[in-house]
Amino acid sequence: MRIMGLDYGSKTVGVALSDALKLTAQGLETVVRKSENKLRTTLARISELVNEYEVELIVLGFPKNMDGSQGERCEKTLKFKEMLESRTGLDVVLVDERLTTVEAEEILIESGVRREDRKTYIDKIAAAIILQEYLDNMASRG
Repeated sequence: MRIMGLDYGSKTVGVALSDALKLTAQGLETVVRKSENKLRTTLARISELVNEYEVELIVLGFPKNMDGSQGERCEKTLKFKEMLESRTGLDVVLVDERLTTVEAEEILIESGVRREDRKTYIDKIAAAIILQEYLDNMASRG
């Protein structure tokens, strides 16, 4: 059984998976949709991945503002969380995702990925960062 990490954005969802031992996170793919409110296909793809990789839990990035307050993106993420739980039957845990996109961008720059190619990878790397943070916290708690 694995844990899935998601970075939910207005037009994309970055997807990452843990290894079977739940020690490391790897970026898997980025699900793209034509508009923000068209989630049926996105939810269907996530459900397929949940079944294919035998996912037991979903970790979803929660985009708080830098001051810790919750804005419009948090509200949309909470609605997406409800849809995920309903669609997959799994628990969805929220993880603070502040600065994960910045961190993902830095990783891509350090890796020498050209600016025009970064958009292809950034969401799934952000999802992997979110998931790795959760896995690390889980491991430290024993």
